[in-house]
Amino acid sequence: MHKTLIVTNDFPPRPGGIQAFLHNMALRLDPDRVVVYASTWKHSAEGREATAAFDAEQPFQVVRDRTTMLLPTPRVTRRAVGLLREHGCESVWFGAAAPLGLMGPALRRAGARRIVATTHGHEAGWAQLPAARQLLRRIGEGTDTLTYLGEYTRSRIASAVTGRAAARMVQLPPGVDEKTFHPGSGGDEVRARLGLTDRPVVVCVSRLVPRKGQDTLIEAMPRILAAVPDAVLLIVGGGPYEADLRALAVSTGVADSVVFTGAVPWSELPAHYGAGDVFAMPCRTRRGGLDVEGLGIVYLEASATGLPVVAGDSGGAPDAVLDGETGWVVRGGEPEEAADRIAALLQDPDLRARMGERGRAWVEEKWRWDLLADRLRELL
Repeated sequence: MHKTLIVTNDFPPRPGGIQAFLHNMALRLDPDRVVVYASTWKHSAEGREATAAFDAEQPFQVVRDRTTMLLPTPRVTRRAVGLLREHGCESVWFGAAAPLGLMGPALRRAGARRIVATTHGHEAGWAQLPAARQLLRRIGEGTDTLTYLGEYTRSRIASAVTGRAAARMVQLPPGVDEKTFHPGSGGDEVRARLGLTDRPVVVCVSRLVPRKGQDTLIEAMPRILAAVPDAVLLIVGGGPYEADLRALAVSTGVADSVVFTGAVPWSELPAHYGAGDVFAMPCRTRRGGLDVEGLGIVYLEASATGLPVVAGDSGGAPDAVLDGETGWVVRGGEPEEAADRIAALLQDPDLRARMGERGRAWVEEKWRWDLLADRLRELL
């Protein structure tokens, strides 16, 4: 593989799913043939220290821009072109196609032979806005390949680009480390620490924002508790919606059956998945289709851990579930439907086991990082 310049705003230590996706992919490329050009996470002393420590641990070179948000400005484009030439890179991977993919033609003129741009949920939102659609069209023409997460994002982005660009689209979703997320990941210890050892646990691991549907789960709890009186909802993660969710648990009368962990270090996430009997995140689409789930890697991490999943129908979330086999897809924002599916799983250990085993096998067959990294190498 030729040397590759990765250009991205989404890179650790900035937290998030896209950041984890890019980092995991970069780690599986030849470190001597990768250079990362990324934005700065935070300008605070703490942020600079965390970024410097992270970059020093990487097996490849990371070059940070002075800004916290890379945009395809003349200055940033000149910096990217300079790095391409300085390091002898012949391929470019834009971690998110919009808007950085607009630099594609300049990098091509500077010597890039292959340009790949990855799309996520926000590009599907861009495809619905006239001005943004024109930018997506330009990005599609300036790259060799646009990658997509699943059928939902592919169909919407394909409608905004030329037929030539649409025909060159290739699926490249994030993967799952099946050796990290597995049924023996330490869930019993988390249950014991939280006092949940003898209780049926519904776990949701995600950032706390309205789209993810933690509020739907809280609203579903009275119906779940009517069927499974000792059930508990374990909400793992932090975010701006936490205060509202805590207030909702109180007003709904289920505060004693909802446990909030707050933000959890990445190294402890596998054990928190393992603390559940059922994984549920009934995500929904918001803002007229502009705020959607791109894929939902959490469903696949839960499946790798051996849990059945209950997913919402937002965006590409259904692509991460084999409906009726690894779990169920429910309408986002519908507490009754989510409650009925969750209660059915909590009451049927054989069904949980079958769905969990099927989910684990599916992750091993299709969603392993090594398989997806091979696909990226071929594209580059």
